[in-house]
Amino acid sequence: MKCQKCEKAATFHITELVKGSKAQEVHLCEEHAREYLAGSDQSDAGEPMSLGNDLAQTLGVGQTAEELQRLDQRACPICGITFYEFRNQGRLGCPHDYVCFENELEPLIVNVHGETAHTGKHPRRFQGGTDQQTDLIKMRRELKEAIQKEQYEEASKLRDKIRQLESHSRPNT
Repeated sequence: MKCQKCEKAATFHITELVKGSKAQEVHLCEEHAREYLAGSDQSDAGEPMSLGNDLAQTLGVGQTAEELQRLDQRACPICGITFYEFRNQGRLGCPHDYVCFENELEPLIVNVHGETAHTGKHPRRFQGGTDQQTDLIKMRRELKEAIQKEQYEEASKLRDKIRQLESHSRPNT
């Protein structure tokens, strides 16, 4: 998708809700997004006519392309997902990602849920804790890497450990 003000690729897609009208979508490149979000259009009451300034603070639009590129390259040491993959897929790879990308995720979580602590239900079928799930994810990644490096003895040991952990985490039926 192209920027609505020039021919560059649109990297910011902003949906703005205005009282008494439908939602407006704006698709802008980084340069025009900065201008849009830093806009100083004021209404009669002295409030900004757009949510641009709040959005700029939340998203950190002031970041340069280099800073964003460095952030996108950061990867979780457990599951290996990069922040770029998370931004594109909208899904994290493991529970440890919440720790790894905490500074970037916390404002997003607060904005969506209003809280950062889970207070809801937990699945009955899973008896173990998140540490056990994290260990399983890490071992599966190590297993995949061992197979790619043709380290089959290491891979078989990891496979056996994964099976043992999985059998202990299943409920008795």
